[in-house]
Amino acid sequence: MGVVTGKGLSDLIREEFGLRMTFIVMVLLVIVNFGNVIGEFAGIAGSLQLFHLSKYISVPICAVLVWLLAVRGDYKTVEKVFLTASVFYIAYIITGVLSEPSWHTAIVATVKLPPRTLWKQPDYVFMVVSVIGTTIAPWMQFYLQSSIVEKGVSIRKYAATRLDVIVGSIFTDVVAWFIIVACAATLWSHGLGTISMPADAAEAMKPLAGSYAFLLFAFGLFNASFFAASVLPLSTAYTVCEGLGFESGVDKSFSQAPFFYWFYTFLIAGGVAVVLIPDFPLVQFSIFSQMLNGILLPIVIVFMLLLINRKDLMGKHVNSRWFNAAAWLTAIVVTILSVILMVQQISNVWKHS
Repeated sequence: MGVVTGKGLSDLIREEFGLRMTFIVMVLLVIVNFGNVIGEFAGIAGSLQLFHLSKYISVPICAVLVWLLAVRGDYKTVEKVFLTASVFYIAYIITGVLSEPSWHTAIVATVKLPPRTLWKQPDYVFMVVSVIGTTIAPWMQFYLQSSIVEKGVSIRKYAATRLDVIVGSIFTDVVAWFIIVACAATLWSHGLGTISMPADAAEAMKPLAGSYAFLLFAFGLFNASFFAASVLPLSTAYTVCEGLGFESGVDKSFSQAPFFYWFYTFLIAGGVAVVLIPDFPLVQFSIFSQMLNGILLPIVIVFMLLLINRKDLMGKHVNSRWFNAAAWLTAIVVTILSVILMVQQISNVWKHS
């Protein structure tokens, strides 16, 4: 859609569905994304606490670096920094190998459906929706299309860009799988299922999988958190500005796109302020924000499907039958899971009231 129309997703939603609907989607997205920003700065704080650096020092310094990256750098520079950071996700794969899991058990558990009794447990459904929300996060859909538009990708270069996205999607899922395997093989197998701080996972790995695994996991946590703390506020600022018709883009100056930069600054400053609150429940809040991602996801997918199948908008580049089937199935499954989750949560409230 970005290549064919030359417009971002929120821009298209505003033009095709009206400002009121766009405003509602933007408000929901900002709430969800702000929760994610808090979670990423929590990861930065937790990872550097492992090296005895207080969050009151580490978080403000990293926030300034994140802010300068977008405000003082041009698009190509920012993209190169993000690309370099993504390479270091390999640390999680190495950590997974060093944790010496039962590979047979891990592979079987990956493809085998869970027992039906688990679906009756609110905590399990909550976690499933959260995992889906963090894997196919709504902000990613908006950011990807905005970046494609800003780079000016043409139809001629579309195949290479599409391959880039596919490879990136597979790589991030492989990394996520190794994170789960590493935690299952060390923490869960030793009865350490409850993690109250992001850094607890790495700290607990030290006696179980050795110092190298500890260092790699800690470094991976910092890299992933810093990377996402840079992208998330940027993505949100892009999305809101497009949806409401404001100028946006890191290639523009502060005076050319004041709302974009001030909103970006507000998201970073707000995230930092919350993380610096003493005894803030960082892990619980992070999971909750990902659950909100999962609930918002089907709404975003439906908007995308309605737009991508418009021949007057996309011409011959409308979705194929198979793409539509896969995407609608995803939207339906996530919607059903979200409804089950909400019913379970309401039932719990009634039981305890």
